[in-house]
Amino acid sequence: MSMTFEDLKSKFAAGEIDTVLACFVDMQGRLMGKRFHAGHFIDSAWQETHCCNYLLATDLTMATPDGYASTSWQRGYGDYVMKPDLATLRPVPWLEGTVLVLCDVLDHHTHADVPHSPRAMLKRQVARAEAMGFTPMMATELEFFLFARSYDEIRRAGFRDLEPLSGYNEDYNIQMTTREEHVMRPVRNHLYAAGLPIECTKGEAETGQEELNIRYAAALDTADYHSIAKHAIKEIAHQQGHAASFLPKLAPDKVGSSSHVHQSLWQGETPAFFDPDDALGMSALMKSYTAGLLKYASDYMVFLAPYINSYKRFQVGSFAPTRIIWSVDNRTAGFRLCGEGTRAVRMECRVGGSDLNPYTAMAAMLAAGLKGIEEGLELEPAFTGDAYATEAAHLPLTLRDAREALLASDMLREALGADVVAHYARAAEVEIDDFNRAVTDYEIARGFEMA
Repeated sequence: MSMTFEDLKSKFAAGEIDTVLACFVDMQGRLMGKRFHAGHFIDSAWQETHCCNYLLATDLTMATPDGYASTSWQRGYGDYVMKPDLATLRPVPWLEGTVLVLCDVLDHHTHADVPHSPRAMLKRQVARAEAMGFTPMMATELEFFLFARSYDEIRRAGFRDLEPLSGYNEDYNIQMTTREEHVMRPVRNHLYAAGLPIECTKGEAETGQEELNIRYAAALDTADYHSIAKHAIKEIAHQQGHAASFLPKLAPDKVGSSSHVHQSLWQGETPAFFDPDDALGMSALMKSYTAGLLKYASDYMVFLAPYINSYKRFQVGSFAPTRIIWSVDNRTAGFRLCGEGTRAVRMECRVGGSDLNPYTAMAAMLAAGLKGIEEGLELEPAFTGDAYATEAAHLPLTLRDAREALLASDMLREALGADVVAHYARAAEVEIDDFNRAVTDYEIARGFEMA
């Protein structure tokens, strides 16, 4: 359960808590921050602490590539302010005597939100929705693989011969998932005790693949839950001598891992997406929002698939969508209508991979949907059949194409800011350049003798 600052004080006085993790979310969706002695956090650090500004301009390996306007060697790599959001204070039951608080990242001089900070990006779009009279409600699904060996063992072996924790497709299979309960039971119970509204876990459609479902919530809470859960899964797997991977595509003959995002707008207790008089239960507002998701899907693709590997998922017949199309309860479509005819009607985006940053992905999709409402867009009729076989527009199928679409997006420059668009376009460019320098096993095996 979540806790108050007064709870922290009393638990520290009773000797139950000694460590506070003050964390912010980086561009990759990871928790970065400091471990405070609880006494110092209670005395002063609860107000603010500091971090180096390069932490919002790194790549996956924590390198510091140049080319960012916000930070550089020339500018000296100064500080950002980490401002704890005490509403996010919660225990970390899988670590002894520890609590966690999420921080907003502020400019050191102005104390304004750093605009390319993922949490600030989502908060800006939530505020935009609220100004229009709506509360965005969302949910994410976390898919990942569990492996028999630990991270250290796998790394020392050169990331080869990856042995999944179970040896069969375990989609909904209770017998197979029982073999992973020494990891997944602590994941469910610890996260529930940390105040996350955990629903369930299940086997997914590959060997060693699991899925965690968390109850829908306000958009910012959902992103917080997602990032905390992803972090916890990796730590709990490690504690049990295993590794968990959120890499979207681990092998050419294996199904990839996604992160589907469910979304709707509410007005108080009223679901603004629901119209009981519509054949599918979709309000005119929902139709315009969905039309915005479709119209601008290419624009925000880089936030759903931020790395080279992200695009290896998008294969025909893989349950990963390839076309910009919507349908009713159809898992071949990029956008699937769920809960038709009920108050729970919502749109599920099936495009994003398990490597997405929930804050930036949700911010970009929310921006697109709200733009659809503002433009009064008309929604095309629902598609029926196999979406892989249609002639509908393709999603960008490479990171290079997605980056170009991002740079060309007037909608995202207006919604997120030109500097934010340039920042994340540079992040994509860094990934592309780094991969272009790599020589892969595929190239050597294919051309060593035959070239």
